[in-house]
Amino acid sequence: MSLLSTLRAPLAGALLVSATLAQAAAADINERIATLAEAQRPALLKVFKQLHAHPELGFQETETSKMIAKHLKKLGYQVHTGIGGTGIAAVLKNGDGPTGMFRSDMDALPLKEDTDLDYASTTQVTLPDGSKTYVAHACGHDSHVSWLLGIADVMKQTRDAWSGTLVLVAQPAEELIEGAQAMVDDGLYDQVPEPDMLIAAHVFPVWPSGTVAVRAGRRMAGSDALDVTLHGIGSHGSAPQNGIDPVVLGARSIMAYQTIVSRNIDPQQPAVLTVGAVAIGEANNVIPDNGTLRLNLRWYQEPVREQMLKAIKRETNGIAQAAGVPEDRMPEYTMKGHAEPVYNDEALVEQAQPALIAALGKDKLMPGFPPVMGSEDFPLLVSGVENAKTLFVEVGGGPADVVKKYMATGELPPINHNPKFEIVDPGLAITTAIKANSALLMTFLKQ
Repeated sequence: MSLLSTLRAPLAGALLVSATLAQAAAADINERIATLAEAQRPALLKVFKQLHAHPELGFQETETSKMIAKHLKKLGYQVHTGIGGTGIAAVLKNGDGPTGMFRSDMDALPLKEDTDLDYASTTQVTLPDGSKTYVAHACGHDSHVSWLLGIADVMKQTRDAWSGTLVLVAQPAEELIEGAQAMVDDGLYDQVPEPDMLIAAHVFPVWPSGTVAVRAGRRMAGSDALDVTLHGIGSHGSAPQNGIDPVVLGARSIMAYQTIVSRNIDPQQPAVLTVGAVAIGEANNVIPDNGTLRLNLRWYQEPVREQMLKAIKRETNGIAQAAGVPEDRMPEYTMKGHAEPVYNDEALVEQAQPALIAALGKDKLMPGFPPVMGSEDFPLLVSGVENAKTLFVEVGGGPADVVKKYMATGELPPINHNPKFEIVDPGLAITTAIKANSALLMTFLKQ
């Protein structure tokens, strides 16, 4: 037997033993995570129902923020509050190693819930303009807050299994696509370390409760919330010849916008331009001075975004000039919110998928939905952080047969932002998210 063969046999045996021990250790930590997550289910389900019944709009999440801060401080995290208004960042240092960030959003939507849940929201609030609106957690952020608290507890109690720094972020105003940037602009990284990787998770009823999905590449589109203010010349409704009607300017502009995507953008490039609201005039017999069109843009490539913005201004300005609007009263453009496209880092997905299978079982890992034109602003938390990677996790919140039914009929339950949206078995969805994301964090923060 050669010397090399003599050395090879014990080395192979040592590697086999090492691999076996590693598998056993992974199984042990996943069992611990599962036990800790399940133990929290009753308490977190109570938190979820409380949040669902008492939702708060973006930048108004004061009670939600107080509750989160109190919980994280009790667990021993270093908690920073009031970042970007109501945002929270909590730090748990656990020796040397990378820095991982996990983010959950807190805000609800201005719509009236239409479910039969015994904890359904009946909340109404007064907006800055004096109008009133109902508020509802019709996007699932109440579950996001709940599993953030659960992840915080699991990571605290399993510090022997990971090393590095964990940063937990409770972010305001995701629905406004303003909260992530507001936290960064308000000095987030003056208070917490910059992360090497960032995870965000979102509940969707397209997958059954108890499942998760991660998929590499394009996940969600970039987005802009743009207000176009039209200036006319007011007049009596009986004498339109004495004014310039912003209602007509608005109608012409809206119709012109319909050809921007179809006739300006490469058909192979995803793009959406929607006029979501029109606010022009108040009385039947008055031609108003001005009005506002509220636009929403979706895109994946920055040149496509620039094309749409330039075309909006070109069309709107041209219509105003053709109507005789004076140069000093040309349309104004106000960018209210902006989000970058969501891309899942391929290397992180390659690590994440086996970790999720080990934590939940192969049958609980869904394939992930194709790229969509919905948006998320969490990548802005790390847009200025060099080499930071991002991972977006889809958490199931639908009935057990949702996929089977969709394949048979093409039907889905009410999805996010629908007044009838609800999470089926929220306790299961929340504990599954805790198990999945805790396992992911530990995969990236290995000792």
